[in-house]
Amino acid sequence: MSECTHNCSTCKSDCASRKPESLIEPLNEFSSVKHVIGVVSGKGGVGKSLVTSMLAVLMQRREKHAAILDADITGPSIPKAFGISSGVEGDERGMFPARSTTGIDIMSTNLLLPNETTPVIWRGPVIAGTVKQFWQNVIWDGVEYMFVDCPPGTGDVPLTVFQTIPLDGIIIVASPQELVSMIVEKAANMAQMMNVPVLGLVENMSYFKCPDCGKEYKIYGDSHIEEVAERFGYDLLGRLTIDPKLAALVDRGMIELMENDYLDAAVDKILEKTSK
Repeated sequence: MSECTHNCSTCKSDCASRKPESLIEPLNEFSSVKHVIGVVSGKGGVGKSLVTSMLAVLMQRREKHAAILDADITGPSIPKAFGISSGVEGDERGMFPARSTTGIDIMSTNLLLPNETTPVIWRGPVIAGTVKQFWQNVIWDGVEYMFVDCPPGTGDVPLTVFQTIPLDGIIIVASPQELVSMIVEKAANMAQMMNVPVLGLVENMSYFKCPDCGKEYKIYGDSHIEEVAERFGYDLLGRLTIDPKLAALVDRGMIELMENDYLDAAVDKILEKTSK
């Protein structure tokens, strides 16, 4: 074994004090982002974008300047929920995110396309590079809480988010189906490997409540989220029902008008964890 020179940039000794090089990318010099929360899942179709949007709305209502980085490059849906269709502008310093009615900053691929239905047919490295550009080349002005809407799975983009953006933690979104344990475990294992804290779980589509009789119907079967939360030692931060009123607001681009308390506990947990 070669002798340690105490300079890791030139030393070839494999000593215990050697630390892996950080892959965290710096922000634009004109940007300021205090906290970053990732919203992830092991599979698609569970409502990550909905949860991301709701968290940003609730955080903005707490008078914390919120932002959303839409990292779902090939399936962006955040602008639709906020009724934003105009493109973004920029200057020699970088790009400026779009701003919602209540002041939430948003950057998404759909804001860069000529039409929201134009498909993004890019290979993995280009998609991952776009996520980095959203972090580095966009001027995020005075953002207190940024929420990153990740695509499903554990591929290129989630890996890029975990490695290059300084996450304070992630929230895992799941549904009441039998495979929820596997979904959560995939995301949890990735977070553990990347040394990113899991703030808790959110279950979407928990049940449908009949507006006439008030009876609850578990359309996707009995929930297992509490057992899964206990198994992994995570907090259950909220349950979202199948809510036609909420769905209608999203379809109309008016999610900022939502009136519910589904994710109040999740926002409380985020504020608690990041205030220490």
